[in-house]
Amino acid sequence: MSQRLDPERLIRQFGIESPPCPDPLTILTGDETLLINESVDALRAAAAKHGYTERVSLTLDARSDWSSLPAALQSVSLFGDRRIVSLSLPSGRPGRTGGDALQALAAAANAGQLGDVLVVVILPRLDRATQSSKWAKALLSAGTVVEIPQIDRARLPQWIDQRLARQGQHTRHEILEWMADKVEGNLLAAFQEVQKLGLLYPEGELSAEDVEHAVLDVARYNVFGLRDAMLAGQADRMLAMLKGLEAEGEALPLVLWAIGDEVRTLARLAAAQAAGQLAPELRRHRVFGQREQLIRSALNRVPPNVWPAAVQHAHDVDRLIKGLSPAGRLANPWAELARLGLRVAVGGSPSPARPVARPARTA
Repeated sequence: MSQRLDPERLIRQFGIESPPCPDPLTILTGDETLLINESVDALRAAAAKHGYTERVSLTLDARSDWSSLPAALQSVSLFGDRRIVSLSLPSGRPGRTGGDALQALAAAANAGQLGDVLVVVILPRLDRATQSSKWAKALLSAGTVVEIPQIDRARLPQWIDQRLARQGQHTRHEILEWMADKVEGNLLAAFQEVQKLGLLYPEGELSAEDVEHAVLDVARYNVFGLRDAMLAGQADRMLAMLKGLEAEGEALPLVLWAIGDEVRTLARLAAAQAAGQLAPELRRHRVFGQREQLIRSALNRVPPNVWPAAVQHAHDVDRLIKGLSPAGRLANPWAELARLGLRVAVGGSPSPARPVARPARTA
């Protein structure tokens, strides 16, 4: 019978000395990799205490050979060990063959025919249309469903507070907010900093000085964060990250790849959106989860007629990096990268009257 859990309840249930055996079928759905990995680890550890020591991991999509799934479920171990099978479906789209295989898996679980095999299915957060598909309905009603929450910036201080409480520590709300700012909303970075505090300080209240001394500035500027800030329309944050990348000596071609490649993808998706074919085009480009939300936001913000000029702008920046001088462009490629990013972040070409923040020049 299907039941619903969240990661906290799952870990409490299976993280004890003598945990119950996990259900034959467990489905994890969500986009937070850290929480998914923790949940899978808890299930595997509990299963191991019940003799499920053999592991099989499968990653499949609509183009995969789905015969590997029934093979993993039916094969008998040479040593008679019980088996736990992890099936990851990153795209959330199994295709027709995969959908049939997942319905067969659900039917086997309902009929108690999985034998000495436990199955953990890992899915991204499913949209409403996918949840209504035959395979998703069958799967979600056949086993335990663990819904992985999205820990955004607003929820991160509370999440840090809960994690500190696990190790017997606590601190004031304003310090939790400061930590969330320092890790730039990155859940994995927050997790690492909480662990560090647990190693450095005893149980009890953490002072502002304790936290400040322990927490490094892990808000490292990187090209993927730059891309996400651009897609989210966070112009000031994008420009600050671009300055940081230049100050850290990041290679210009890599930064252009992050921005330029995304601009070209957005131009293709904008054309697909105009033709009413956005959803299949997103799947073809393997865009899902949080990135899909960011891309949809950018497409809704930027007028369709901006994209051809943005693509040409990316080509011109590439020429600048190679030492050429495209007409109408500034001589500094970092400044032109900023202008290109602003096309997407602000929804068009930056006004000539608005000064573009020029990344700091390093020695």
